Amino acid sequence: MTGRSDRRRTQSKVRRLAFAFPASIAASLALPASALAHGIGGKTDLPVPRWLFAWAAAVVLIVSFVALATLWPTPRLERARSRVVLHFPRVLDPICGAIGVAVFAIVVYAGFAGEQELPPANLAPTFVYVPFWVGLPFLSFLLGDVFRALNPWRAVARGVVWVTGKVAKGVVPYRPRPYPQWLGRWPAVIGILGFAWLELIYVEHDRPSTLAWLALAYAVVQWIGMGLYGIEAWTSRGDAFAVYFNLFSRLSPLHWFRDRLELRPPLSGVTSLEQLPGTVPLLAAMIGSTSFDGLEQGSLWINSIEPELQNLFSNFGLGLTPATELSGTVGLLAMVAIVGGFYRLGIRGMHSVDPNTSTAVLAARFVHTLVPIALAYVVAHYFSLLVYQSQAIWYLASDPLGDGSNIFGTAGGQIDFGVLTPNAIWYVQVGALLLGHVSGLALAHDRALTLYKDARDAIRSQYWMLVVMVGFTSLGLWLLSAAS
Repeated sequence: MTGRSDRRRTQSKVRRLAFAFPASIAASLALPASALAHGIGGKTDLPVPRWLFAWAAAVVLIVSFVALATLWPTPRLERARSRVVLHFPRVLDPICGAIGVAVFAIVVYAGFAGEQELPPANLAPTFVYVPFWVGLPFLSFLLGDVFRALNPWRAVARGVVWVTGKVAKGVVPYRPRPYPQWLGRWPAVIGILGFAWLELIYVEHDRPSTLAWLALAYAVVQWIGMGLYGIEAWTSRGDAFAVYFNLFSRLSPLHWFRDRLELRPPLSGVTSLEQLPGTVPLLAAMIGSTSFDGLEQGSLWINSIEPELQNLFSNFGLGLTPATELSGTVGLLAMVAIVGGFYRLGIRGMHSVDPNTSTAVLAARFVHTLVPIALAYVVAHYFSLLVYQSQAIWYLASDPLGDGSNIFGTAGGQIDFGVLTPNAIWYVQVGALLLGHVSGLALAHDRALTLYKDARDAIRSQYWMLVVMVGFTSLGLWLLSAAS
């Protein structure tokens, strides 16, 4: 009887959690005013109430929607042209690749040979989580796809092919297989979720030697993929980081192409995003993982959801660490599912105008509208981290191993936390969210004008997309305000 009673209690907890998690998120979206009352990480000196930011954000999106409907009668981004503004020698590409390989080698060496017990004193954790993971999305948006040239595993693979060609005197000894259409961007989905799990959930995520081993393992996987399907085919679809940074670079007005630099209207590059399997889950993973990073810092997760999940998994005999990691895994996957489900809900609303096209096809056609939202979440959530913690690179570069070296004379440097005021950070965060979602609306409107001949049908098809954008904005603001 005792075992049966325990099972009933466990099942009851599962049912309560299954309802409470999405319900709590839905409630926060529906009531941004009350949610924002929790404050934003101690930043309490705002000139206007937080609830006003939430409602003002919704009004801005609605006004933007009306403006697009009246002032944007024909497609602009879909038909945008680029123009060449600069030519450069092709040797620049392998030079950048060599720099990428050198940086990769230094970071891996520091991970293995450097300080292990005090991770902030080692170059590897700070470099991986700040300049690489957080800084490159900013850089990609501002300067275009710079990671493509710096990509170390791509550079090594191209170097091997070049040397092999010289040795074989032009005879190609091996031809890669065609990249499977069904595989699409699914390898990138797995890679992004895996890195998010490492960063947000794994207990020893900042141990330098662990990061070094994982970096080498990731490089080996990329070389296997490139060997099977070709360097460019795998890089553009299977390399999680290359795909991730390339998506953000498509929003940039700068486009690096072989031996020239092209200038194009901002946002227009993302309209040519190839509709491959796994693209919708990839954007859901990108937005959902960043959202979970904000959620797990708030009281809802810390005081309610996580303890319930930990108790649930502890009943199955798990210790504290595995129970905590499993709880985080459930939360991460749930948030990704919520983001993906909310997007598909908006897409299903388009059936009122286009009932003959499946939800899956419509979701693929409009998935590029989520790219500026993903970037907005990155900027809003990580801007302060980038501004503050990137300063550590200057003194870690002088002492990468944490052994007391002072190679460049900057080892004694410190982080200046007064470089930005709390209000400035808040305005950047809110501005990024608004700009990102207005950009998403513009992309959706432009695509609808391309798909539907009647402008009225194009506008009507975007009513639900407006709801999606308002919901994502409210979620982003709530996550910022709920962080403890």
